[in-house]
Amino acid sequence: MLSDDGDRITVRARWAADGVRDFGFVRFEPGDVFTEHYWRSRWYAVKEVRTGGGALKGWYCDITRPAAVAGGEIRVEDLDLDLWVSADASAVLRLDEDEFAASGLAARDPEAAAEAVRALDALDRQARTAEGLRALLL
Repeated sequence: MLSDDGDRITVRARWAADGVRDFGFVRFEPGDVFTEHYWRSRWYAVKEVRTGGGALKGWYCDITRPAAVAGGEIRVEDLDLDLWVSADASAVLRLDEDEFAASGLAARDPEAAAEAVRALDALDRQARTAEGLRALLL
């Protein structure tokens, strides 16, 4: 854990999966470092991804219910929507919208589904500004 200001919790960890995960637009590899930001008041988590040597790959954003912290663990419920922003912000990719639609969340919990879509839209808009996602992490 790097910090917890009562709303945002920031942790850092190395890529923990075995081997490489190639998404086509980015590869997560052994040695990559993730600085992960979770909020108790926001419906997303932002993960800054760097190589082991420190080069920025980009930001992977998960749309989630607000974080809960208990017993030294951060718990979030992933709502299937994601956003990838490349280091130079030339690629802003909305991901897994088909999985979100198939999840049935809109029928089970329409308020949560609406929050999830609003969160994805807000991150997408922020990513396309001059300040980008860095503005959320100051």
